[in-house]
Amino acid sequence: MPHPAELTRRARSLRREMTEAERRLWSLLRGRRLGGYKFVRQVPIGGFIADFCCRDAGLIIEADGSQHAQSARDVIRDGALRRAGYRILRFWNNDILLRPRIVTEAILAHLEGRA
Repeated sequence: MPHPAELTRRARSLRREMTEAERRLWSLLRGRRLGGYKFVRQVPIGGFIADFCCRDAGLIIEADGSQHAQSARDVIRDGALRRAGYRILRFWNNDILLRPRIVTEAILAHLEGRA
C-alpha cells in the first residue's frame, strides 16, 4: 500500500492535471451544484485515489477512459472501497462529455436513493 504522504502528493498532482471529462464533471459537482451534495475531487481513500467523492452519501464517482476497460486493478480497487463503506459509480469519459445531463441525473438518483 502506498505511503499516505505519497498518496496526498499524487492526489494534488491529479487535481492539477485533470482530464477534460474530469474537468467537465467537476464543474457539475463542485460547490454543491448537484442537489446540494458536497463533493471533493481526487481524494485518497483506503490506499487509493477516488476521482470524486460525496463523503456524506458514501458515493464515489469515477470518470473512466479506455484504460479502465476490463481492468483487474479496478475490480480490486472497487472491492476495497466497497469494504470501506462506499458505493462506486463509473462513467465513461465520452458519456460525461456528450451526455452530461444523463450522467448527473444518474448520480442524483443514487444520491437520493432512487437507483
